[in-house]
Amino acid sequence: MPVITCIDDLKQLYKKRTPKMFYDYCESGSYTEQTFRENTTDFAKIRLRQRVARDLTGRSTAVSMLGNQITMPVALAPVGSTGMQSPDGEIKAARAAAAFGVPFTLSTMSICSIEDVAAHSPTPFWFQLYVMKDEDFVDAIIERARAAKCSALVLTLDLQILGQRHKDLKNGLTSPPKLTLPNMINMATKPQWSMGMLQTPRRTFRNIVGHVKGVTDLADLTKWANEQFDPMLDWGKVRRIRDQWGGKLILKGILDADDARMAADVGADAMVVSNHGGRQLDGALSAIRVLPSIVKAVGDQTEVYMDSGIRSGQDVLKALAMGAKSTFIGRSFIYGLGAMGQAGVTKALEVIQKELDISMALCGVQKAAQISREQVLVPKDFEGDWA
Repeated sequence: MPVITCIDDLKQLYKKRTPKMFYDYCESGSYTEQTFRENTTDFAKIRLRQRVARDLTGRSTAVSMLGNQITMPVALAPVGSTGMQSPDGEIKAARAAAAFGVPFTLSTMSICSIEDVAAHSPTPFWFQLYVMKDEDFVDAIIERARAAKCSALVLTLDLQILGQRHKDLKNGLTSPPKLTLPNMINMATKPQWSMGMLQTPRRTFRNIVGHVKGVTDLADLTKWANEQFDPMLDWGKVRRIRDQWGGKLILKGILDADDARMAADVGADAMVVSNHGGRQLDGALSAIRVLPSIVKAVGDQTEVYMDSGIRSGQDVLKALAMGAKSTFIGRSFIYGLGAMGQAGVTKALEVIQKELDISMALCGVQKAAQISREQVLVPKDFEGDWA
């Protein structure tokens, strides 16, 4: 077993052990991938401020999210088709998150259903909702999340229509994969993944199949999904879903200060500054660049989290210094999942926590909750002077 010292080590193992179409699904953005790249490269422009001769005993990475204490300021983001990255992937990720003491968020487009994860997760998890045209489906899945005792609803706002991801089209991405000759040849080189998939019944979108009338096979599912994302999702519908859910509500996909004010006004308990990992509007600013303006716009009206681009504990520290109360990771935990299953998700969390703890200490901070702009050096033009 190779020595894992950073998230990139997990990424390299993941690439070796997971079929190409699912690796590409994770490791890609839309169109030119400019935003996908800048989500990570913009973090490198922020520098950490080293401070010395401080008391570094009694350090803690713990913070709170939605009033609950968690081990570190990281939650697992909703990622579609997680169960194609590793057999029963959502269950493995939920278990790893629960054991580590951080939140797990299940995607609407998961391979394991809400009920599958609820039956196997030792703690409540969050559920991410895509709003579909089929209102009966939306109403039913909200009730299913409530029945599963999901402790928060994460409503994604930035996927009313799908951004084009060239690699997915060229690979003919489906879940499960079509048994074409190239796919079978590639899967034959991933024996552990293939054996695991043969042994599980969870190989398609189980939140949808069996819950939507007329969707019985892959062709039906693909057609339904491609037609169902709701282009008429507006703030009125957000309010309706808020009232129907009645519990903690997180709005994900905020990338503009005006939208952040609207999100706060509709009563969101939290919002996630996110560009969907660079998978939707290519050419948009990175999440870390717009984060300060959104924090300034909403003040203490609601909690502000951030995702898109976090690959290390140093990135987490920088996000908190720029105003986020906590962060979400997607690709970072998927790398671990595809590389080593549940143990790989745990390893990804351990790597990030250790990097955060050491970097915090070298910046002279004892507790993650105390991180502020004092811990970073930010270029004067970082947020941009946009006309």
